[in-house]
Amino acid sequence: MEKPETMRIEVVYPLPHEQLLLPAEVPGGASVREGIMASGILGRYPELSLETLHAGIFGKLTKLDESLRDRDRIEIYRPLIADPKAVRKQREADGKRMKKGGGTDADAAEAD
Repeated sequence: MEKPETMRIEVVYPLPHEQLLLPAEVPGGASVREGIMASGILGRYPELSLETLHAGIFGKLTKLDESLRDRDRIEIYRPLIADPKAVRKQREADGKRMKKGGGTDADAAEAD
């Protein structure tokens, strides 16, 4: 299959109060790394570094040297604020039990 001369892609960076979506054009056969660089996002957010960031294509974690296809959406992932396992262990140590929807037994008792 022949590579297109140029491809249109999007780079998404979700922030707590906004979701940034940057369209970009890259040459056929470009990598995720090249797509991120072409979007200009590294200049907007100096805290992002190609050496440390994690990215995916349409929700699937991928390597930066992975080849892009036309209309791919690169997603840049932010680090987790809290480790979900540690949060569950702390709740257990505090004697709280999770209910459906994320509430605790105390929340359910207050609702009654």
